[in-house]
Amino acid sequence: MKADGFIDKYKASLVIKGYEQKEGLDYFDTYSPVTRINPIRMILAIATLRNLEVHQMDVKTAFLNGDLDEEIYMEQPEGFVALGKERKVCKLVKSLHGLKQAPK
Repeated sequence: MKADGFIDKYKASLVIKGYEQKEGLDYFDTYSPVTRINPIRMILAIATLRNLEVHQMDVKTAFLNGDLDEEIYMEQPEGFVALGKERKVCKLVKSLHGLKQAPK
């Protein structure tokens, strides 16, 4: 919104309906990159002992920039269906939020 209350621009986000995926058919495994606190503490301790700098990075757009190893197709998003091509689908070239295997 602008300062005068009028709309400046619209923003949208495309999210996959991952809840419709079926294990073994649409995906075979999932991956969640998590770690325990002990390895992080050990890395920080080693860095301190060796007088190294540690940089922390928060990747917010990892899903949006990830390349796909498989061919994944989706229906045209509601409201963005191309006239005369209603039965066509979209082939994804980048990963999107919502897929069970998106973190992989």
